[in-house]
Amino acid sequence: MTPESVETRAAALLLAYGDKTPRVAPDAFIAPGSVIVGDVEIASGASIWFNCTLRADEAAIRVGVGSNLQDGTVVHVHGRKQGTTVGSDVTVGHMVLLHACTLEDDAYVGMGAQVMDEAVIEGGAMLAAGALLTQRKRVPRGELWGGRPARLLRRLAPEEWEQLSRTAVNYAERAQQFRRKMRAFRP
Repeated sequence: MTPESVETRAAALLLAYGDKTPRVAPDAFIAPGSVIVGDVEIASGASIWFNCTLRADEAAIRVGVGSNLQDGTVVHVHGRKQGTTVGSDVTVGHMVLLHACTLEDDAYVGMGAQVMDEAVIEGGAMLAAGALLTQRKRVPRGELWGGRPARLLRRLAPEEWEQLSRTAVNYAERAQQFRRKMRAFRP
């Protein structure tokens, strides 16, 4: 771990809750201002950007390999009933709310969207910016859902999905750049 990554990780707040302690892969990027509480596991190459909150006080939160939770995202669970699972290579846009839901590998959630209890976004599916995916709904592979409440808008074209899927790779690369280049300073 570089000195910068130690310094940055220290600027994030990782808190145990009871006997549950966050577990973060050494190469994951956790931006300053983030708060990670309890039974949270963040896998290799994942990135948790500025001012995200992941609170696993009663059930688990899992973030898979290479996934990115962008600035201001809030992740929580539903009592002891259900945690939140974010698969691998998932992109979660800025200011998203994930509550006791499942995002399968390669899912995509647009900025400002909300995903509620027991909802599922399958791999290769997209929830549009600002959408509200209500309880127990499922967005199938290859579909774009949007609106409040969210509903099927259309099928994603293969070239659209190719472009969207590159976002996770871009964020993984950007996170490693931030780990190398970002440092605290005093003006």
